[in-house]
Amino acid sequence: MATAVFYHLIRAGLEETVAMILGRALGQGWRVMVRAPDAGLLESLDARLWLGPEESFLPHGLAGGPQDELQPVLLGQGAIANGAKGLMLLAGAGAAEAELAGLERVWVLFDGNDPAAVQSAREKWVTFTAWGHGAQYWSDEGGAWEKKSEKPGRSL
Repeated sequence: MATAVFYHLIRAGLEETVAMILGRALGQGWRVMVRAPDAGLLESLDARLWLGPEESFLPHGLAGGPQDELQPVLLGQGAIANGAKGLMLLAGAGAAEAELAGLERVWVLFDGNDPAAVQSAREKWVTFTAWGHGAQYWSDEGGAWEKKSEKPGRSL
């Protein structure tokens, strides 16, 4: 079962947080699908990841290319197409119960200054934990990431 990790962004920027998490996930040998409902957000993120320092480059691609299944990180709006072990949900993107069953991790990043985004994240917490997945809640309110809450998943 996947563990859902919720990142409540108050001080940290979205792009920096995405890069931090992706770096750690790739370090674990995982492929990651990054999903957002807005193609513009994904294109902006794609450009930002290409401009990062060479020593911390994150190999990735936008969904819809001929090599989607080979991408370590795939940015898209649809189904997981790269054999990912992790799914990152941005800007209110969702996931189906069947998708989570085959994953190690799901990250939900949300803007702490947007009441609708906070509400959407709360609803995902309730849904994912009802499906039996463990969940963690992290906040950068104090200037550094701190785990504020954790709920274990159900054992199989």
